[in-house]
Amino acid sequence: MKLLNILYTARLTVSPSSSQFFKGDFVSLSCEEDDSSAGWTLRRNTSRQQRTQCGRDGWGEPAGSSCDISHIYKWETGVYWCESREGPISNMVNLTVTGGSVILQSPVLPVMEGDDVTLLCKTKTTPSNLPAAFYKDGSLIRKQPTGHMTIQHVSRSDEGLYKCDISGHGESPSSWITVTEVSAGRQPTTTNSPITSSNMPPTTSLPSYSTTLRLVCHLVVICPYFISTLLMVSLYRHRAKGNDPTIFLATETNTDGRLCEDYDDIAEVTTEHQL
Repeated sequence: MKLLNILYTARLTVSPSSSQFFKGDFVSLSCEEDDSSAGWTLRRNTSRQQRTQCGRDGWGEPAGSSCDISHIYKWETGVYWCESREGPISNMVNLTVTGGSVILQSPVLPVMEGDDVTLLCKTKTTPSNLPAAFYKDGSLIRKQPTGHMTIQHVSRSDEGLYKCDISGHGESPSSWITVTEVSAGRQPTTTNSPITSSNMPPTTSLPSYSTTLRLVCHLVVICPYFISTLLMVSLYRHRAKGNDPTIFLATETNTDGRLCEDYDDIAEVTTEHQL
Protein backbone atom coordinates (compact mmCIF):
# COMPACT_ATOMS: atom_id res chain seq x y z
CA MET A 1 0.00 0.00 0.00
CA LYS A 2 2.89 2.38 0.69
CA LEU A 3 4.19 1.78 -2.83
CA LEU A 4 0.77 2.64 -4.26
CA ASN A 5 0.69 5.82 -2.20
CA ILE A 6 3.91 6.89 -3.92
CA LEU A 7 2.93 5.94 -7.45
CA TYR A 8 -0.68 7.10 -7.58
CA THR A 9 -0.45 10.85 -7.30
CA ALA A 10 -2.39 13.64 -8.99
CA ARG A 11 -2.60 17.40 -9.10
CA LEU A 12 -5.83 19.36 -8.94
CA THR A 13 -6.04 22.30 -11.36
CA VAL A 14 -8.78 24.93 -11.68
CA SER A 15 -10.04 26.69 -14.81
CA PRO A 16 -10.28 29.66 -14.97
CA SER A 17 -7.13 29.77 -12.86
CA SER A 18 -8.35 31.61 -9.81
CA SER A 19 -9.15 30.95 -6.18
CA GLN A 20 -12.11 33.36 -6.19
CA PHE A 21 -15.29 33.29 -8.29
CA PHE A 22 -18.49 35.24 -8.65
CA LYS A 23 -21.75 33.49 -7.82
CA GLY A 24 -23.02 31.86 -11.03
CA ASP A 25 -19.59 31.46 -12.68
CA PHE A 26 -18.59 28.33 -14.61
CA VAL A 27 -15.76 26.38 -12.97
CA SER A 28 -13.91 23.31 -14.23
CA LEU A 29 -11.73 21.22 -11.92
CA SER A 30 -9.36 18.57 -13.25
CA CYS A 31 -7.28 15.81 -11.68
CA GLU A 32 -4.04 15.68 -13.65
CA GLU A 33 -3.13 12.07 -13.00
CA ASP A 34 0.07 10.06 -13.36
CA ASP A 35 -1.81 6.77 -13.72
CA SER A 36 -5.29 6.66 -15.22
CA SER A 37 -5.88 3.22 -13.69
CA ALA A 38 -5.93 4.80 -10.23
CA GLY A 39 -9.51 5.98 -10.83
CA TRP A 40 -9.24 9.54 -9.58
CA THR A 41 -12.41 11.31 -8.46
CA LEU A 42 -12.99 14.83 -7.21
CA ARG A 43 -14.25 15.46 -3.69
CA ARG A 44 -14.91 18.50 -1.53
CA ASN A 45 -15.80 19.80 1.91
CA THR A 46 -18.18 22.77 2.18
CA SER A 47 -20.26 24.31 4.91
CA ARG A 48 -23.20 22.12 3.80
CA GLN A 49 -21.52 18.91 2.69
CA GLN A 50 -18.54 16.91 3.91
CA ARG A 51 -16.39 14.69 1.66
CA THR A 52 -18.90 14.58 -1.17
CA GLN A 53 -18.08 13.31 -4.66
CA CYS A 54 -18.58 15.09 -7.99
CA GLY A 55 -21.62 13.75 -9.87
CA ARG A 56 -22.96 11.61 -7.01
CA ASP A 57 -23.93 14.00 -4.26
CA GLY A 58 -25.92 16.56 -6.18
CA TRP A 59 -23.12 18.72 -7.53
CA GLY A 60 -20.89 18.82 -10.62
CA GLU A 61 -20.84 16.94 -13.91
CA PRO A 62 -17.99 14.42 -14.14
CA ALA A 63 -16.06 14.05 -17.41
CA GLY A 64 -13.27 11.52 -16.98
CA SER A 65 -10.93 12.93 -14.36
CA SER A 66 -12.57 16.38 -14.54
CA CYS A 67 -15.60 17.92 -12.91
CA ASP A 68 -17.55 20.85 -14.33
CA ILE A 69 -19.68 23.14 -12.20
CA SER A 70 -21.92 25.13 -14.54
CA HIS A 71 -23.27 27.58 -11.94
CA ILE A 72 -21.32 27.76 -8.70
CA TYR A 73 -23.03 29.10 -5.57
CA LYS A 74 -21.77 30.89 -2.46
CA TRP A 75 -22.30 27.84 -0.24
CA GLU A 76 -19.95 25.88 -2.50
CA THR A 77 -17.06 27.78 -1.01
CA GLY A 78 -14.75 25.15 0.44
CA VAL A 79 -11.83 22.75 0.00
CA TYR A 80 -11.52 20.58 -3.14
CA TRP A 81 -9.16 17.66 -3.83
CA CYS A 82 -8.63 14.53 -5.97
CA GLU A 83 -8.83 11.05 -4.47
CA SER A 84 -8.30 7.58 -5.91
CA ARG A 85 -9.66 4.14 -5.10
CA GLU A 86 -6.33 3.30 -3.52
CA GLY A 87 -6.61 6.12 -1.02
CA PRO A 88 -3.97 8.76 -1.95
CA ILE A 89 -5.13 12.32 -2.40
CA SER A 90 -3.80 15.27 -4.39
CA ASN A 91 -3.09 18.83 -3.32
CA MET A 92 -6.03 20.64 -1.76
CA VAL A 93 -7.45 23.85 -3.25
CA ASN A 94 -9.49 26.47 -1.42
CA LEU A 95 -12.18 28.08 -3.58
CA THR A 96 -14.11 31.17 -2.49
CA VAL A 97 -17.45 32.11 -4.08
CA THR A 98 -18.76 35.61 -3.45
CA GLY A 99 -22.04 37.36 -4.03
CA GLY A 100 -20.22 40.71 -4.14
CA SER A 101 -19.06 42.66 -7.17
CA VAL A 102 -15.24 42.40 -6.79
CA ILE A 103 -12.89 39.40 -6.77
CA LEU A 104 -9.12 38.99 -6.67
CA GLN A 105 -7.68 36.57 -9.22
CA SER A 106 -4.62 35.06 -7.58
CA PRO A 107 -2.66 31.80 -8.01
CA VAL A 108 -4.60 28.70 -7.02
CA LEU A 109 -1.50 26.55 -6.51
CA PRO A 110 1.60 27.43 -4.47
CA VAL A 111 4.14 29.57 -6.31
CA MET A 112 7.90 28.97 -6.37
CA GLU A 113 10.43 31.38 -4.93
CA GLY A 114 11.79 33.61 -7.68
CA ASP A 115 8.64 33.45 -9.82
CA ASP A 116 6.74 36.54 -10.91
CA VAL A 117 3.12 36.59 -9.68
CA THR A 118 0.40 38.80 -11.17
CA LEU A 119 -2.75 39.66 -9.23
CA LEU A 120 -5.89 40.95 -10.97
CA CYS A 121 -8.65 42.89 -9.26
CA LYS A 122 -11.83 42.68 -11.31
CA THR A 123 -15.53 43.42 -11.15
CA LYS A 124 -18.35 41.30 -12.48
CA THR A 125 -20.02 43.82 -14.79
CA THR A 126 -17.34 46.36 -15.73
CA PRO A 127 -13.95 46.11 -17.50
CA SER A 128 -11.11 44.64 -15.48
CA ASN A 129 -8.75 47.58 -15.93
CA LEU A 130 -10.17 49.87 -13.26
CA PRO A 131 -7.83 51.43 -10.67
CA ALA A 132 -7.47 49.17 -7.64
CA ALA A 133 -5.73 49.08 -4.27
CA PHE A 134 -4.01 45.86 -3.17
CA TYR A 135 -3.57 44.73 0.43
CA LYS A 136 -1.47 42.07 2.16
CA ASP A 137 -2.37 40.94 5.66
CA GLY A 138 -4.60 44.01 5.99
CA SER A 139 -1.93 46.57 5.02
CA LEU A 140 -1.95 48.56 1.79
CA ILE A 141 0.77 47.47 -0.65
CA ARG A 142 0.14 49.84 -3.54
CA LYS A 143 -2.50 51.29 -5.82
CA GLN A 144 -2.46 50.35 -9.48
CA PRO A 145 -4.20 52.38 -12.21
CA THR A 146 -5.10 49.33 -14.34
CA GLY A 147 -6.15 46.82 -11.68
CA HIS A 148 -3.06 44.61 -12.19
CA MET A 149 -0.23 44.15 -9.72
CA THR A 150 2.89 42.04 -10.37
CA ILE A 151 5.10 40.83 -7.53
CA GLN A 152 8.49 40.18 -9.06
CA HIS A 153 10.76 37.41 -7.80
CA VAL A 154 8.56 36.37 -4.90
CA SER A 155 10.14 35.16 -1.68
CA ARG A 156 8.82 33.51 1.44
CA SER A 157 8.17 36.96 2.90
CA ASP A 158 5.54 37.53 0.17
CA GLU A 159 3.43 34.68 1.53
CA GLY A 160 0.23 35.91 3.10
CA LEU A 161 -3.42 36.92 2.83
CA TYR A 162 -4.22 39.19 -0.13
CA LYS A 163 -7.27 41.22 -1.12
CA CYS A 164 -8.09 44.20 -3.34
CA ASP A 165 -10.48 47.14 -3.45
CA ILE A 166 -12.00 49.07 -6.36
CA SER A 167 -13.37 52.45 -5.40
CA GLY A 168 -17.12 52.64 -5.96
CA HIS A 169 -17.47 48.86 -6.45
CA GLY A 170 -16.30 47.26 -3.23
CA GLU A 171 -13.72 44.95 -1.74
CA SER A 172 -12.82 41.40 -2.71
CA PRO A 173 -12.65 38.43 -0.32
CA SER A 174 -9.19 37.50 0.96
CA SER A 175 -7.12 34.62 -0.47
CA TRP A 176 -3.95 33.06 0.87
CA ILE A 177 -0.89 32.89 -1.43
CA THR A 178 1.62 30.16 -0.59
CA VAL A 179 5.29 30.46 -1.60
CA THR A 180 7.46 27.34 -1.67
CA GLU A 181 11.19 26.83 -2.02
CA VAL A 182 12.69 26.24 -5.45
CA SER A 183 12.96 22.51 -6.11
CA ALA A 184 16.27 20.97 -7.24
CA GLY A 185 16.95 21.39 -10.95
CA ARG A 186 14.17 23.92 -11.46
CA GLN A 187 14.77 27.50 -12.52
CA PRO A 188 12.37 30.24 -11.40
CA THR A 189 10.01 31.55 -14.06
CA THR A 190 10.45 35.29 -14.51
CA THR A 191 9.43 37.93 -17.00
CA ASN A 192 13.05 38.47 -17.99
CA SER A 193 14.92 35.94 -20.09
CA PRO A 194 17.26 33.81 -17.96
CA ILE A 195 20.97 34.25 -18.59
CA THR A 196 22.19 31.19 -20.44
CA SER A 197 25.23 30.32 -22.50
CA SER A 198 23.23 30.94 -25.66
CA ASN A 199 22.33 34.56 -24.91
CA MET A 200 25.31 35.75 -22.87
CA PRO A 201 27.53 38.33 -24.61
CA PRO A 202 30.93 37.05 -25.78
CA THR A 203 33.67 37.47 -23.22
CA THR A 204 37.44 37.44 -23.52
CA SER A 205 39.03 34.64 -21.54
CA LEU A 206 41.66 35.70 -19.03
CA PRO A 207 44.85 33.71 -18.37
CA SER A 208 44.74 31.49 -15.36
CA TYR A 209 46.86 32.07 -12.28
CA SER A 210 49.16 29.10 -13.01
CA THR A 211 49.78 30.32 -16.55
CA THR A 212 50.70 33.79 -15.31
CA LEU A 213 53.06 32.37 -12.69
CA ARG A 214 54.75 30.17 -15.28
CA LEU A 215 55.26 33.17 -17.58
CA VAL A 216 56.84 35.20 -14.78
CA CYS A 217 59.23 32.34 -13.95
CA HIS A 218 60.33 32.11 -17.57
CA LEU A 219 60.97 35.84 -17.68
CA VAL A 220 63.05 35.70 -14.48
CA VAL A 221 65.21 32.94 -15.94
CA ILE A 222 65.55 34.36 -19.45
CA CYS A 223 66.06 38.04 -18.63
CA PRO A 224 69.65 37.69 -17.17
CA TYR A 225 70.79 35.78 -20.26
CA PHE A 226 69.17 38.30 -22.51
CA ILE A 227 70.79 41.22 -20.68
CA SER A 228 74.20 39.47 -20.66
CA THR A 229 73.95 38.90 -24.39
CA LEU A 230 73.17 42.57 -25.00
CA LEU A 231 76.19 43.61 -22.86
CA MET A 232 78.50 41.24 -24.72
CA VAL A 233 77.34 42.54 -28.08
CA SER A 234 77.76 46.12 -26.86
CA LEU A 235 81.28 45.44 -25.55
CA TYR A 236 82.27 43.74 -28.78
CA ARG A 237 80.98 46.62 -30.90
CA HIS A 238 82.78 49.22 -28.74
CA ARG A 239 85.97 47.20 -28.82
CA ALA A 240 85.86 46.82 -32.60
CA LYS A 241 85.31 50.55 -33.14
CA GLY A 242 87.71 51.67 -30.38
CA ASN A 243 85.23 54.26 -29.22
CA ASP A 244 85.68 53.48 -25.49
CA PRO A 245 89.31 52.99 -24.41
CA THR A 246 88.31 52.44 -20.85
CA ILE A 247 86.19 49.43 -21.68
CA PHE A 248 88.86 48.13 -24.05
CA LEU A 249 91.61 48.43 -21.44
CA ALA A 250 89.44 46.85 -18.79
CA THR A 251 88.71 43.98 -21.10
CA GLU A 252 92.38 43.55 -21.99
CA THR A 253 93.40 43.70 -18.33
CA ASN A 254 90.86 41.07 -17.40
CA THR A 255 92.02 38.88 -20.26
CA ASP A 256 95.70 39.23 -19.26
CA GLY A 257 94.83 38.41 -15.70
CA ARG A 258 93.04 35.25 -16.70
CA LEU A 259 96.01 34.24 -18.89
CA CYS A 260 98.39 34.79 -15.99
CA GLU A 261 96.24 32.69 -13.69
CA ASP A 262 96.13 29.92 -16.28
CA TYR A 263 99.92 30.06 -16.67
CA ASP A 264 100.49 29.81 -12.93
CA ASP A 265 98.19 26.77 -12.74
CA ILE A 266 100.12 25.05 -15.55
CA ALA A 267 103.47 25.84 -13.89
CA GLU A 268 102.37 24.33 -10.60
CA VAL A 269 101.20 21.12 -12.29
CA THR A 270 104.52 20.83 -14.21
CA THR A 271 106.62 21.33 -11.07
CA GLU A 272 104.70 18.68 -9.15
CA HIS A 273 105.11 16.24 -12.04
CA GLN A 274 108.91 16.76 -12.13
CA LEU A 275 109.23 16.19 -8.41
